[in-house]
Parts: sequence; structure tokens; C-alpha cells
Amino acid sequence: MKIGIVGLGLIGGSIAKDLKDIGHEIIGFDRNKDHENKALELDLVSECLSLENLVQQCEAVFVSIPVGHTGDTIIELLNIKGINTTIIDTASTKKSICEKVNKHPQRHRYVACHPLAGTEFSGPTAAINNLYKGKKNIICEEHLSDEPSLDRAIDLMSQLGMQNIFMDPNQHDKHMAYVSHLSHVSAFALSTAVLNIEEDQKQIFNLASTGFESTVRLAKSSPQTWSSIFADNSDHLVTALDSYILQLQELKTAIQDKNEDALKTKIKASNEIKRVLTGMKHNVVRLS
Repeated sequence: MKIGIVGLGLIGGSIAKDLKDIGHEIIGFDRNKDHENKALELDLVSECLSLENLVQQCEAVFVSIPVGHTGDTIIELLNIKGINTTIIDTASTKKSICEKVNKHPQRHRYVACHPLAGTEFSGPTAAINNLYKGKKNIICEEHLSDEPSLDRAIDLMSQLGMQNIFMDPNQHDKHMAYVSHLSHVSAFALSTAVLNIEEDQKQIFNLASTGFESTVRLAKSSPQTWSSIFADNSDHLVTALDSYILQLQELKTAIQDKNEDALKTKIKASNEIKRVLTGMKHNVVRLS
């Protein structure tokens, strides 16, 4: 199958890498021509074409670009006449994109997806094999996609090794605010706080443990990608931040009061996350 990738960074490049390895022909497009050249050099794609030519030649096209540009790009692709290509996006927010695309007469050719996978790195050089293997792919508003497009998207995600689940776009954005977007906010804030306090950065690296390193790992993520996600999911993320700030305030008060009983209670309550995450790994659910 000929498959197009719009956006040749970590997400799109990793899709290209795995699908190319199992025999698909991959054609690329990126508005950053340096990314196109690097993707060709790394053999992620066989060639790079204009959006119009790419859609005309491919049976399916993945749109893997910053959230703020995703909806307009999907509409641009759906506007191209005389094609029957399946358009699949990989954006980390879904509600605003779905709302933007839903009135388009070719909406049925679009499948709203979000593969739950990634690293803190970006660009074509960040593309890796098996990024998606064993991970989940969320599909929103599957009833608005026609059967051939939905089947094609499900099949391609399955070929990447993903488990497909279904979710309402607003619920998707709400849940992502808590389990993904808030984690990135926390990493950015913690990293900035430490850098502001520790003027001697060498001392940070001398004293930093694996715990600190793993906590701030996400702070190396792309500013372009994450500023777009935060802005698009502002309402849900602000609510999540209010809840998080309340927890921080309660911890601050207990620390300030040297109240070890309160601290033990808070820490013990947080330990419950281990049971929840372990249970999730062993249960398959349809989310709604």
C-alpha cells in the first residue's frame, strides 16, 4: 500500500519507519524542507511530494503535525478533488479538530486517532522502530468515518502493534489533560524552578539522581508541540492544574507544619496509583 506521512518528526517518522519495514511504500511531506531532506537521507520515505500529489497517490495519509495546524491541514487534504484517500491524524487533542472537520462533506474519509506513544525527542532523527508496539490507539467519533476508512485505519494501527480503543473526543481531551498534559506541565515547571534556584548548573548535574532525571525527562520535549497542545486543551488542563495545585498546597502545608502523620497519609494515598496502573495493564476496556 502507498501511505503518505504529513509531518516527518518523531510520530510521523516512526510510523513511516515501521510501515516501510513491513513492505508499504511511504511518501512524505513536511513544510520544513530540512525535515524532508533528513527523512530522505534516513530512508524514512521513498520520496517527498506536494500535499496534492501525495494524496492523489496514496491510499492512506497520516497527519502528524502540531495540534494547532492539524484541523486546517485535514480540511486542505479533504478539499482535494477526485480522491478516495483515508486521512488519519495522530494529534494529542481531539475535540477542536473533530469540530473543525465535522461539517466537511468528505468527513467520512477522516479517522480521528491518537496513538498513545512518544518520547521527549523531536524531528526526523527521533524516529524509532517499535515506538507503537504494545501501545493503545484512541479513535474518536468512529461512527462518522465510513467503513472502508475506519477499517483501513484500524488495520494500519494494528500493523504498528497497537490496540485500538474508542472514546468521545471531549472525554479524550479531559483524560489526556490529567494523564499526559499535566505531566508535561509538571516537568516544565519543576525544571524551570530548579534552574532558577540553582545558578551553578554543574551542581545540579552532580547531585541529580535517577529520580530527578526521570521526573524532568519530559521537559526536553518540543516547545512547538506542547505549547500547541496546552493552548488547544486549555479548559481541561486548567481544571487539572487547579486540582494539582490543591494537592501541592496541601503537601506544602503539611511540610510547613512538619506534620508527619499528614504527610504519611498523603503519600500512602498516592501509592494507590500503583494498583490502578497494574490493573489497567491487565484489563481491556472500551472507553466512552
